[in-house]
Amino acid sequence: MAFRTRFAPSPTGPLHLGHAYSAIVAHDMARSQNGAFLLRMEDTDLQRCKPEWDAQIIDDLTWLGLRWDEPVLRQSEQLTAYDPALKKLAARDLLYPCSCSRADIRAALAAPQEGVAHEVYPGTCKHRPMSDRKPGDALRIHLERALDLLSDRDVVFRETGPRYEGTHHIDPKQALDEIGDIVLSRKGEEIVAYFLASALDDVAQGITHVVRGEDLFEFTQIQVILLALLDMPIPTYHHHGLIRDENGKRLAKRDDARAISKFRAEGATPADIRVMIGL
Repeated sequence: MAFRTRFAPSPTGPLHLGHAYSAIVAHDMARSQNGAFLLRMEDTDLQRCKPEWDAQIIDDLTWLGLRWDEPVLRQSEQLTAYDPALKKLAARDLLYPCSCSRADIRAALAAPQEGVAHEVYPGTCKHRPMSDRKPGDALRIHLERALDLLSDRDVVFRETGPRYEGTHHIDPKQALDEIGDIVLSRKGEEIVAYFLASALDDVAQGITHVVRGEDLFEFTQIQVILLALLDMPIPTYHHHGLIRDENGKRLAKRDDARAISKFRAEGATPADIRVMIGL
């Protein structure tokens, strides 16, 4: 199968040096394999994602010399595409409605961030059946039931990144202890969780290699579990190292001082950016 990968930012702020590193690594891997490089906007959070950031991302990536081989996929333009997967999980009694703190649920829908603790859901709404779902309720996966359904399978994924290279087996106890019943969607706000939307789009776009930062490695197992439950192919993962500041902290979108657009305004060239990020 031909090598296919993607860069999938959320347009909630400017691209910084860490984004440039991830995008260039994915792009260069695809080109070295005579494969395809795609751009996907993970913009299901309609409140935080803005058109101006979408445009800025495309402008910055183009300036860096990156080219994608298919039209940009925007998750916000295909929100209903995720419904069949949710319905399939619900039909297998693997989802339940949750009416806990809206702020907590919104935070749970986003991609995890390094240094931000993931609190395993205590199961407050776990007793509720889907028939009890009310407007505004989120949907959580009943992870224990899901893992029971997969108990007769050795669910594995392959990793090629430098830190975690090898074949990894899903450990049910670890998944229950460290991830728990994560939110997959929220009704009424049209937000689909990063974990689900990203995994489904990887399959839909034929992605063979998911290239992204190592801060997302621990959460790869929930995406692998979801794909296994849905009988979908599991891609190979490549989690690369992170670009950090002088204190060793991972760059975030709030680090405007390291935004690509600011370096551009100061006269930097694409070659300068590659040197700054060690490429």
